[in-house]
Amino acid sequence: MKDTPLSNCERDFLLKAIEEKKRLDGRQTYDYRKMKITFGTDYGCCFVDLGKTRVMAQVSCELVAPKENRPNEGIMFFNIELSPMASPAFEQGRQSELSVKLNRQLERCLRNSKCIDTESLCVVSGEKVWQIRVDVHMLNHDGNLMDAASIAAITALCHFRRPDVGIQGDEVTVYSPEERDPIPLSIYHMPISVSFSFFQQGTYLLVDPCEREERVMDGLLMIAMNKHREICSIQSSGGIMLLKEQVMRCSKIASVKVSEITELIGKALENDKKARKAGGRCGFAESMPQERITALKMDETPVEMTDVTDRVDGIVQKEEAPPQMVPSPVVPVPGVGQVGQGLQNTWGLEEEEDEEEKEENDSNGEEQVGKLTKMEEEPYEKENTRGGDVVEISDSEEEEVVILHPETPDKAPKNTGSSFQQKGAATSKKRQKK
Repeated sequence: MKDTPLSNCERDFLLKAIEEKKRLDGRQTYDYRKMKITFGTDYGCCFVDLGKTRVMAQVSCELVAPKENRPNEGIMFFNIELSPMASPAFEQGRQSELSVKLNRQLERCLRNSKCIDTESLCVVSGEKVWQIRVDVHMLNHDGNLMDAASIAAITALCHFRRPDVGIQGDEVTVYSPEERDPIPLSIYHMPISVSFSFFQQGTYLLVDPCEREERVMDGLLMIAMNKHREICSIQSSGGIMLLKEQVMRCSKIASVKVSEITELIGKALENDKKARKAGGRCGFAESMPQERITALKMDETPVEMTDVTDRVDGIVQKEEAPPQMVPSPVVPVPGVGQVGQGLQNTWGLEEEEDEEEKEENDSNGEEQVGKLTKMEEEPYEKENTRGGDVVEISDSEEEEVVILHPETPDKAPKNTGSSFQQKGAATSKKRQKK
């Protein structure tokens, strides 16, 4: 899975902040992120937290045959694994260009600098030597993996203890930790890598770049140095041209940072030694109740909780009683509504308009009824003046009145005329009612 590229706005924002000597996490130009070193239950297991970057180093050993050209020296082997748990851009089971680069840099930093006495790892010359294997696992990637890996590897090597060995004739006996105390490795010095990132073709310099700063940088300079100010390895990448003054300036900064980190490693090793000697819980057993296992967690903010109860009681006594709630308050101004649980949903302006419309409809209805009654009375009076028998038929649904005059055989033509008049009167009444 490819990593999500930065947008142009983010890139411009980062470069503009670097020009103003500001960083995303509030650090100064030459400041490291908060570093934390913890150890596992077994010897040789070390966790290093550099900001949000988290690395685990595990050291193991086994008896193997030595190399032909170096029969009296032990073997050092380093392996860096970039798992998808650290970043979605890393692929499982496939060595990327970054992993090869980090692996070579770590070998130059630790093995080529001769920081470990490899001759002390020899058991039988030309037959049996100890092979020390250092596995570095990236648990979370937030920039500057090389510095975190070098610190974790050298700390794990200092913390590691190999089993004691006894030789009787041709027999080699490896004793368990219960039988004999394990033996620490012979370490001459502790080389630590310090990374410098350059921006705007070497104009601006930052120490310990984070992941976003690494995306916009033009070049990277990694210097491995010990506390005696001896440069163990140096590597530049990115294709930028650096002046001699810039390299010398970076080496001076690195010497200060290396001395601080070396002191921190020494304190962590001493605290772990005291904890194990006292018989207390350490490593994984200690991390369970303290929730150190999680890779990312928010630091707790201290809150003053001494006199909280007394202060709350005093505030409650001084405050007045809350006013009683009105279930349905009256809207004071037309046009203002109220909506809520237990209240009547009212809108003053709409109610007034509805009342006006109802009054107009009522007045119009009364006028229409008066007109209809007058128009109905006129034909009825005319028919009554003519005389004769009247038969009324009413329909309950439509409420229409039809007046019929019975036909007489003597006056046939007159009755026909009157029937037409009756039909016309009935149709006029229907139209008026409609």
